[in-house]
Amino acid sequence: MSKISVIGAGTMGNGIAQTFALHDFHVTLYDINKESLENARSTIHKNLNRMLAKELINELEIKNTTNNLIYSNKFDDLSSSDLVIEAITENYETKAIVFKKLESYCSDDCIFASNTSSISITKISENLSNKHRVIGMHFMNPVPIMKLVEVINGSHTSSEVTKKIIDFTKSINKIPLTANDYPGFISNRILLPMINEAIEALDSGVSDVKSIDGIMRLGMGHPMGPLQLADLIGLDVCKSILEIMHTGLNNEKYRPNKLLIDLVEKGNLGVKSGEGFYNYSNSKKAEVVSKRFSK
Repeated sequence: MSKISVIGAGTMGNGIAQTFALHDFHVTLYDINKESLENARSTIHKNLNRMLAKELINELEIKNTTNNLIYSNKFDDLSSSDLVIEAITENYETKAIVFKKLESYCSDDCIFASNTSSISITKISENLSNKHRVIGMHFMNPVPIMKLVEVINGSHTSSEVTKKIIDFTKSINKIPLTANDYPGFISNRILLPMINEAIEALDSGVSDVKSIDGIMRLGMGHPMGPLQLADLIGLDVCKSILEIMHTGLNNEKYRPNKLLIDLVEKGNLGVKSGEGFYNYSNSKKAEVVSKRFSK
């Protein structure tokens, strides 16, 4: 596989595209929105220069990475892809439409991967003729830094496709670990209940934001506290994943906490909206705790 396409120029999409391009693959980053593509170009440029400043890459690697990237809002440009990775909004209906459209544009040998964090790979593939070529590639945020790729096999995913994706993931200096197709897979099935429980503890008045996050960092060795991590993921995304697990596993322990629901309804989604459990109005770092959560 030499030609990669990534659908969706948001945080995950541009991170995935940058990673492949840095490892000398030709990458087309597609988004229907031209402004999103320009934002992605700017973000990738900043990320590469940050890596240069830290001496993680050199000038030549920046030049090659930039040359390997094409930004496009034309779906036709995906037609010659060997691998397409979908990284759009976490909505089944939207993903299903995209994959069905891909089937009419791409060759039968092209592998379709979804970066979904919770939606069933089997369900995404159910309306396709070649279900065996659909697989999950769940990258972690921030993609250029995090080593893990959670590889999810749907009920119809062929062993040949799985092997190709595992080998391919290793070629971009990532570590592939496999999971079967259950709601939340492994990463979010374990992570999101922890985040939800941290929100429950906050909502019940057990402690405040700084203390909850500090206890998990200092006592449990987590690099980031669960409430700060929820802000980074996006509180709307956390809520959506919990709802998918709550419905799919039919277990009350996955029901989103009311405080989480209230924050999402108010538009306080975390870093991307400027405020969640922390206030980000003056900095992208979680330095100022929102007063309503402080003791």
